[in-house]
Formats: sequence, structure tokens, C-alpha cells
Amino acid sequence: MTSEIRFGTDGWRAIIARDFTFANVARCSQGLVDYLKERGKADQGLVVGYDTRFLSREFAETVVCVCAGNGVRTYLARESAPTPVVSLSVLTQEAAGAAIITASHNPSIWNGFKFKPEYAGSATDEITGRLEDRIDAVSEPSTIPLSEGIERGLIVEFDPKPGYVQRIGSLVDLSLIKNAGFHIMVDSMFGAGAGYIGDMLKGGTSTVTELNGYRNPAFPGMEQPEPIAHNLSGLMARAQAEGASVGIALDGDADRVGIVDEKGRFISTLEVFSLLALYLLEYKEMRGPIVKGVTSSTMLNKLAQRYGGEVHDMRVGFKHIGPRFSEVDAVMGGEESGGFAFRGHIPERDGILSGLYVLEFMARTGKTPSQLLEELFALVGPHYYRRRDVAFVPSQREEIQSRIESDRLTELAGQPITSSDEIDGKRLFFADAWLAYRFSGTEPLLRIYCEAGSQENVNALLEAAANYLGV
Repeated sequence: MTSEIRFGTDGWRAIIARDFTFANVARCSQGLVDYLKERGKADQGLVVGYDTRFLSREFAETVVCVCAGNGVRTYLARESAPTPVVSLSVLTQEAAGAAIITASHNPSIWNGFKFKPEYAGSATDEITGRLEDRIDAVSEPSTIPLSEGIERGLIVEFDPKPGYVQRIGSLVDLSLIKNAGFHIMVDSMFGAGAGYIGDMLKGGTSTVTELNGYRNPAFPGMEQPEPIAHNLSGLMARAQAEGASVGIALDGDADRVGIVDEKGRFISTLEVFSLLALYLLEYKEMRGPIVKGVTSSTMLNKLAQRYGGEVHDMRVGFKHIGPRFSEVDAVMGGEESGGFAFRGHIPERDGILSGLYVLEFMARTGKTPSQLLEELFALVGPHYYRRRDVAFVPSQREEIQSRIESDRLTELAGQPITSSDEIDGKRLFFADAWLAYRFSGTEPLLRIYCEAGSQENVNALLEAAANYLGV
């Protein structure tokens, strides 16, 4: 029997050797080729990239060999590369899309297969649904050896980095950052983003110290390569001890960012999203909508109101956020996970560009990260946030779901629920807070999110929510 291949929030992800096997990657690749041929796009070719996970290069070679076996040209990245770098290459190569072997921030035993269509963003549900149909219909993939594909000119290796660096240079004043005298610490989390920020900021008075800037597929010292507080204890300690101006962390495929301030404190992803929005609206004087996942901060609504824009609340995942971002020509799009997209770039998350915009904000204002946060709070008031991830066994899901969907709940932690919505999972609103429940689209986790005017209220609401759900 073959494993079922289904695309979640962003791509198909599975445990290596159990479901993420060479045979299944070949099936997935054949289904993708059939989909491209069905749409008349196969002649444009396909970009193929991969991260630093176990066997990612070899899985990527499986993809290109299947494509070559079907007469489809591929542009294979010479070495591991960040997802936004590979995604941008879809446009520079004028390709039909990109296949990227990555499980992003998942633990080390996982790998994955992302498809980025011709617009260089995440594939929509409509696209992945049709792709899954083609994969299900595959009986035996057509493939040829790598050497034969190269000899026939169907497999072409290329370096996606120069085109990406050129694009970044058109968006960010790299010279300003280089000469700001910053001491920047970058935690690449053993991922594909290693070296990128340091290479772009060479030659000035600023210095970059990189942590975990080499490949180790085990991702030692962290639960998973996700740039959130409990995975960044090393970065936070060193930033404080060594007097860093800022700490920047990138996830496994560098499409997400985490920021640590000059005091070694983690700045929440909701705060980073809001800081970046403030920078674009106030200092770069951009105007237009903001597109955000439902679990992002209400600070964005306050900023949008201040600068005459509107906010579009979307389901979590860039397959929902990206299309709306493009449709309304948004200033910025993003989600609670630390993934942000920017006008003038691609409709896709970019952790590297996000980090560079934070640096540009600092250089332009002469303020530290904590001072920038004070400026934000002076405009919108203090906001505190925490997310709680709860693992569950499949047999629990139905009971948890029924509790989430119940309308019997009228208060939590002694606070009346003023309203609710079900854009993605369930979001509850209180007088000075909101709380949301949703199941992860890529892992067996229930995520509980909360933002409020005090940390005490956040903690109280999260505890009450977990007790109510029985998790």
C-alpha cells in the first residue's frame, strides 16, 4: 500500500522513512508533472530547491530525475537555499513554479514538499486539491538517472543567491545598515538561511556574529528549528552577555524570523509584525491594506486605523494570506508564526528580509529594539501575548473539536465573551483581550493563542481555556 499524500497549511510533510520516502517523493513529483502538463505549463520548467534536513538534497534529486523522465526541464539549486530565495527564482527563471524539499520549522524527523506556483507564493487549496488528484492517479513514476538528465540538458544546476541579493538591495538600504556600527547576532538554527545576512552586510562598521550557521540535520539544542523563545535560549544569553545590538533568528528554511532585543529578551512575533507595519507606514510612508492571519495582533488594526488603511483577517497560512496580499496590493502580509511578506517582493514569507527591515528601522531611527517597542506601545497601548501548543492523540480530536464549536461557553477566567468568529478555528473576544483555538495544519497539535493588555490576563485566559478543553 502507498501512503496518502495530502498538502496541509504549507505543503506535504511527513516523517522521514515512514511516509516521507523516495518512492512517495517520486509519486508526488510525477503528480506535479502531470498537473503542470494538464495546465500547459510544463514547457516553462520547474525550479527545485531544498533545505539542510536529512537527505533533502537526495530527495530533490529524485524530483528532478522524475521531471527529466517526463521531458520537463528543471533548475536545481546547487546547494541548500532558503524557501524565499527559491520562490523568487520562479520569477527570475520564468518557470512554472518551484518544488522545495523542506519541512520548514518541524522537528528533525520530518521532511516535506512545498509547491510554489508561477506567482512565487504558496499554493492555494484549489491548486493543491488538483495536485493531490494527480498524485492519487499515479501508478508508476517515469524517471531517468541524474547523470542522463544533466547530459540531456533537462537538469540544470544554478545559484539562486545572486538574483535574491539583487532584489533585497532594491528594497533595503544595506549601506545604511552596514555603516550603523551594529553588533548583530544571527541564529540560523542550522538551516538554509546560514550566511545570508552576514554576507549582505560585509564591508562596514557593523559586525555579524552567526550562531548555528552550519548544517546539522539533528538541530541539536532545540525542540525544532522554529524561532520562538524556548528554542532561542542560546541567542538570548549571548545577546545579553556580549552586548549585541539585536538578535535575529531564522527558521529551518528561513521564511520565518524571531527577534531578540539588546537586553536579550525575546520580542513576540505579534510585536515584530506590528513593529514592521509601523516602520513601513510611518517611516517608509507606504499606504494601503494589511493582510493578517486571525491569530495576529489587534495592534495592526489600530495602526491601520491611524494611517488610513484597512485590515483583512484571513485563515492561518500563506495559501490564504498570499492571494489576498496580491489582490489588494497590501503594504504587508503576515501571520503569528513570524512569517511576513512585503510589497515589492514576493507574496511569500521572507525571514531574511524581515530581519533586514528591523535593522533598517534601527539604523534609520537610531533606536534600540526595546526603544522601538516603546514607540509602538505609545501609539497603540501595551499588548501582551502567548501561544500554548498542546499535543493530542487522534482519538481526542473529535471531543476537543466539539468543545471548541460549542456555543455554551459565555465566559473564561471570569471574563464575559463579548463576541466570537470562526474564520479559522474559533476566536473569542473579551473587553481587553482575544483568545483563539485552532488545530495545526502540519502537526498533531492544538494551538491556543491569547493577546491581552496584561501578561497576567494572558496567562489566566490560557489556563482557563486549556481546562475547558480538557487538554
